[in-house]
Amino acid sequence: MSTGDPGRPPLVLTVAGSDSGGGAGIQADLKTMLALGVHGMSVLTAVTAQNSRGVQGVWELPAEAVRAQYRSVVDDIGVQAVKTGMLATAPLVETVAELLADTGAPVVVDPVGVSKHGDPLLAASALDSVRTKLLPLATVATPNLDEVTQLTGVRVAHEADMRTAAGAVLAYGPAWVLIKGGHLPTGGEAVDLLTDGEEEHWLRAPRHDNRHTHGTGCTLASAVASGLAKGRTVPEAVREAKGYVTGAIAAGFALGAGIGPVDHGWRFRD
Repeated sequence: MSTGDPGRPPLVLTVAGSDSGGGAGIQADLKTMLALGVHGMSVLTAVTAQNSRGVQGVWELPAEAVRAQYRSVVDDIGVQAVKTGMLATAPLVETVAELLADTGAPVVVDPVGVSKHGDPLLAASALDSVRTKLLPLATVATPNLDEVTQLTGVRVAHEADMRTAAGAVLAYGPAWVLIKGGHLPTGGEAVDLLTDGEEEHWLRAPRHDNRHTHGTGCTLASAVASGLAKGRTVPEAVREAKGYVTGAIAAGFALGAGIGPVDHGWRFRD
């Protein structure tokens, strides 16, 4: 882990897949990090052919390529927080978990299972590795409701179910879990639950009627990692990230013929 330098922005590393359409994945992560004033670095795990209509192809990188990228960054530059996204296969999950175990920086795990369009981004055979190898290393895990079901079998139909979902994820070992309730039918609010099993923080924000939400999960996890790299507590980092993502969703724009991205630069526009 790198120590802070007053003449340099905090350092955040994303370990994730590429989205050729620029709305999610590594591209969303780096845009978020720039917008929030940290220096983003990347370890690419997979290349996707992807646009506003879906994922047309996925090519995973070899584990040795992922390991080499990670070591190049961490051994020379250092990191103050790491965010993981699309890891695709059990060997990649296990490789990344091994690397994270001796890094000594906060880790935000976004357990990416499917794309916004429903395309699978994590092999079924990798789920157990996520549960047993990756989640125990997480400072914060940020599953959406589909990912909660995929990982734990718990189905969240109502806001009250989110506490049960959080407990099921925490049983795998993360220090904190952020259950993202954006897909719940909760009227005018988007509700998330952050908890470590003792403290509970319910985060509520206006629900924006905008279908262009591609990249929301990647953006939120990267924003949390950015806050942790700045020295924020987990609740502070998550609350700030929620505010940033809410604005990005409100400003999401059409791109191509399908679902457009959130606007990572919304704070810089008139």
